[in-house]
Amino acid sequence: MAAGLELVVVCPGSRSGPLAVAAGLLEGQSLRLRTALDERSAAFFALGHGRASGHAAAVITTSGTAVANLLPACVEADLGAIPLLLISADRPQRLKGCGANQAVNQEQFLMASVRLLLQGHAEGLAAMAAGELEQLATQALAATTVCPGRPPGPVHLNLPIEEPLHGDGPALESTRALATRLEAAQRARDTGAGPEPGSAGAGNQTWTRPLGVPAIGSGGLDPDQPGLVVAGPWRGLPQHGPAYREAVAAWQRRSGWPVLADGLSGLRGWPGLELVTVADLLPDPVPAALLAPQVLRLGPLPASRRLQQLLRCCGGRQLLITEGEPRHLDPLGTASGQWPAGLAAWIAQLPPEACVGAPGSASLALARRWHVLERQLQARLDTALAAPAWGEPALARQLSRLLPPSLPLVIANSSPVRDWDSFAAAAAPFREVYAFRGASGIDGTLSLACGVAEAVGAAVLLCGDLALLHDSNGWLWRRQLGGRLTVVLIDNGGGGIFEQLAIRPQQPAPLDFERLFAMPQAVDPLALAAAHGVPGREVAAAAELPLALSWALEQPLALLRLCSDRRRDAAARQALRRMASVPAPPP
Repeated sequence: MAAGLELVVVCPGSRSGPLAVAAGLLEGQSLRLRTALDERSAAFFALGHGRASGHAAAVITTSGTAVANLLPACVEADLGAIPLLLISADRPQRLKGCGANQAVNQEQFLMASVRLLLQGHAEGLAAMAAGELEQLATQALAATTVCPGRPPGPVHLNLPIEEPLHGDGPALESTRALATRLEAAQRARDTGAGPEPGSAGAGNQTWTRPLGVPAIGSGGLDPDQPGLVVAGPWRGLPQHGPAYREAVAAWQRRSGWPVLADGLSGLRGWPGLELVTVADLLPDPVPAALLAPQVLRLGPLPASRRLQQLLRCCGGRQLLITEGEPRHLDPLGTASGQWPAGLAAWIAQLPPEACVGAPGSASLALARRWHVLERQLQARLDTALAAPAWGEPALARQLSRLLPPSLPLVIANSSPVRDWDSFAAAAAPFREVYAFRGASGIDGTLSLACGVAEAVGAAVLLCGDLALLHDSNGWLWRRQLGGRLTVVLIDNGGGGIFEQLAIRPQQPAPLDFERLFAMPQAVDPLALAAAHGVPGREVAAAAELPLALSWALEQPLALLRLCSDRRRDAAARQALRRMASVPAPPP
C-alpha cells in the first residue's frame, strides 16, 4: 500500500489478548500478521520493516516489563527518524498504585523517545465511543510519519483494558472496533485524507529550528566558486530517495563540486554521479589542495574521523541540509545554517541564476584533484585487497562486487559498517544499504535485517559475531519470514572494534583486554543457527566465497561463517592507511 499500517507484530499476553484477536480478525484483509515471543526482537523487526518500507509497522504487547523491552528499538526509531507504532495493553487506572499485579508506570517508559504518547480511556477501551476510537487510531498512525516540525519516528499508544478480556465481553467488541478504525485510518492515509497529528500527550521532546538559515535562497553557497559536497548517511524515507539522488546530480552538474559520499549515503553506484569514496583514507593532515571555502553537507555527520577533520579544516561556509529532520545535527559546530526541508526542496527554491550555468574553472580544478586521488587510491586498494586476500577489509571489497546488483544490504554497527565505508569497491553496482546509526547499537541486528527482508523481499546481512549472538532470538523469525535473508557472519572471536582503539596494552599489563573488552564467546554460530533450523556453511578462503554465496542466496534463511583474526585485521587497516597516504609519483 502507498502508506499506512501494513504489518502488525503480536507478542504474547493476557491483557493484550483482545488486541491480538482484533489483529487476527483483519489478517489477510488489510494487515499482515506476525508473532514474536520476544518483545525486544519484535520491536526491532518492525523497525527494520519501517526503515525499508517507509511506513510504520505496529507492535502489540501486554502490560508490565513487556513494554520496557520496546525501549532499545524506540530509541533507534527516534534518533534514526524511522516510523514505528508501539501499542501496549495496560491495567485500568483503578489498579494503578495499589499493588495490583503487573500494574506499572509503563506509560512513562518510552516518553523520552516518542513523538507522541496517546492513551485510551482510564477505565478501559469499553468506555470509549466509536468516534473517540477513530480519532485515537488516526492520530496514532499519522504521528509516525512526517508532519510539520517533526521527522518520522515512534508513537506509543497505551490502551487500558478492563476485564473481561476474552470471549464476547465488551473489551473484545471495543478492540474489534479499534481495529476497524485503524483500518479506516490506513485507508484515509492511502487517499491523502485524515487530520494532521495533534500535540496532546506528546513526549518529552522539543522541536525547534536549530540554526539560523534563510528561509529561501542559497544559504550563503555560491555554485560559481569552488566547494565540496559531503554526503552523510541517508536518513530520509525510502520513497524520497530517487528525488534526493537526482538533486545531488543536478547540483554537481551545475557547480562541478566533488561529492564525498559516505558508504550509507544512498549515492554509491548511482548512475550519473561522479563520487569520491576514499575520503576516510585521507592523509593526516588533509592536504590544503583538497580543501574548499564552502561545503554543502547532506544529512547526519559521517562516522569517518578523516571526513570530520576535513570539515573542521574547511571552515568557511557550511550549509547542512537534512531530509525532514529539524533537530540539530552538527556536533562539530562548523555549519553556518541548517535547512531541514530536504535537498530537492532547497534546489527548487534557489533563484534561477543559481541553477543555470556551467562550473567555473577553479571548481573543475578542485574536482580533478579529488578524482585523481580517488582513482589512485582505488587502484591501490584493488591490488592490496584482491583475492586471495582475506580479512575484514578484503571481505568488504570482495562482497561489494560479488553481491547481485540491487540486492539490498543490511550492515551491522561497529567494524562492518566502517569497513564498508572505507574499502567497498567504488565501481560496485548500486544497492540500498541499510544501517541503523541513530544510536549505533549492536542490539537487535538480526531482527532488524529480518524486518528489512520482510519489507523488500530479499536482503543480505553483514555482521560480526557479537552482534549476531546478542540477537540470537532473531533466528526465531525463520518459520514466518516473508522474505529471503542471507547472513554473512565475519567471526573474529570477539569485539574487533576495540582492536582499533588505543586500549590493548602494548606490553604485558594487569589489564585483561580479552575479558573486559573483546569478550569472545564460546558459542558455535553454525550450531546455534542449526538448532533453529537455519542451514549454514563455513567459508575458509576467498576462492570459496562465490559458490557459497550463490548457495546461500537460494535459501529462505541461511548463514555463512567467515572467520578472521581481529588483531591481524586491525594491523591490515593501519597498513592500508599508510599505503593510501603515500604520495603518488608524478605523471
